Amino acid sequence: MTVQQHVAAPSWTMQALRAVVVLHVVALLFQAVTAGMLLSTPGGRALHMLSGVVLVVIGLLHLIMAILVWRPGGASARFIAPAAGLLVFTIVAAILGIAHVKTVHLPLGVLLFGGGVMQLSRVLARPGRA
Repeated sequence: MTVQQHVAAPSWTMQALRAVVVLHVVALLFQAVTAGMLLSTPGGRALHMLSGVVLVVIGLLHLIMAILVWRPGGASARFIAPAAGLLVFTIVAAILGIAHVKTVHLPLGVLLFGGGVMQLSRVLARPGRA
């Protein structure tokens, strides 16, 4: 005898959050690529700064979607704190980058990518396993 489990389809807010988190991680990876271009390409600095601004916008969108999953969506608020942390640390990294404090800017960028991947794994996990 087999037991069937019915899993409800994720809401539109959860699907949108998943899409935004994937985009956020891709943007974080692109930021690392533009950091390498900064060293080797004449226009690398402008591209790195522009992608940093885009990263902040995506981080804000990530936070908004995490809030929408919680409040109107009726799901857990567990995605909000990591989204807020990623946004705050992205802004701090941007400020440190503008101030040319590379000794903190670079490790913070690596931590941001790791945090983004952790959030991605939490968002993509099945409801019972997260």
